[in-house]
Amino acid sequence: MKRLFKKRRTLSASSLLLMSLFLCLFLSVGCSVIKNNAAETPNIFVNEKKDSNAEEDVMEKVSSNKISIVCTTFPQYDWVKNIIGNQEKRFDITLLLDNGVDMHSYQPTIRDIAIAGSGDLFIYVGGESDAWVRDALKEAKNKDLKAINLMDVLGNSVKEEEVVEGMQEEKGFLGHSHKEGEETDDVEEEPEYDEHIWLSIRNAEILVKNIAQEIANIDVQNAEIYEKNADSYIKKLAHLDKQYAATIKNGKYKAILFGDRFPFRYLADDYQLKYYAAFAGCSAETMAGFETVTFLAQKVDTLHLPVILTIENSDGRIAESIKANTAKKDQSMLVMNSLQSVTNEQLLDGITYLKVMRENLSVLSKALN
Repeated sequence: MKRLFKKRRTLSASSLLLMSLFLCLFLSVGCSVIKNNAAETPNIFVNEKKDSNAEEDVMEKVSSNKISIVCTTFPQYDWVKNIIGNQEKRFDITLLLDNGVDMHSYQPTIRDIAIAGSGDLFIYVGGESDAWVRDALKEAKNKDLKAINLMDVLGNSVKEEEVVEGMQEEKGFLGHSHKEGEETDDVEEEPEYDEHIWLSIRNAEILVKNIAQEIANIDVQNAEIYEKNADSYIKKLAHLDKQYAATIKNGKYKAILFGDRFPFRYLADDYQLKYYAAFAGCSAETMAGFETVTFLAQKVDTLHLPVILTIENSDGRIAESIKANTAKKDQSMLVMNSLQSVTNEQLLDGITYLKVMRENLSVLSKALN
């Protein structure tokens, strides 16, 4: 049975005092473990050399007479490039989270904030990881700046995090677990929403159309070009959506299992695909307990699953532990890319949203057959 996953809590004054002492000793990680040193630095000014020329960089962009579009994460950055098409010389497109930085651990630099507030269009996901955006927009130098909150665009389609059968729950903020129905005097639970909206191709269709409309509103002279490009790209998304639906419908197995976090809930829900995983998509847990590993290993045996999945940048230890506890111990270990971060090398190699989602489909096909 599925249950809502609730992680954010509002603490009492006494708990806040204890928490402040605790935070002096320990900085908790975000949705995934990031190997990028800058992302792990708690100071918001993580790159002093980069920030030293922040004002010059921003002034250069503002004076270029190009339409400036700033994107926080790669999927919307790639969507914008496809919408613009051969009009790229008219635009200055910036991807803030480059070089492998993950959105969940991202700390904006002075330069990032300045660029975000000086552009013509700012596109961001809108979840908990983008809490910094509200203040950045208030301080925006360009008072005509247009901003797109992608989660707001999707409205009621945005889903709360959830814990499914066998999934290890998030521990309390100070290391204590809270069971459903347990009374707590100092906390008020609030829902946390799953930020991985781009992993639904159907969401992508809606978001691309919305972004294209905003770009067309800014550059009315070429509005038809952007709308035509968006329509062409949406057709490619729709075709890929049908391929996903057919692959899952015709698969020999009707469930997938992740020895990892599970950021693919939107994708799984689109096609009524059953899933099991060690953690929810935005869990900060890194070590799976004995009960979790045992449950997942038994599921692999019971369902005869041929593949144990992980997400990109995983060390694979949990998946290996699950495999070691199965009866046959012969499962393949495959990776699905959740596009939570991209490296500069990937950008130079021509990574695209469609390419990654097609690769994910290939992996999913192997996991289901």
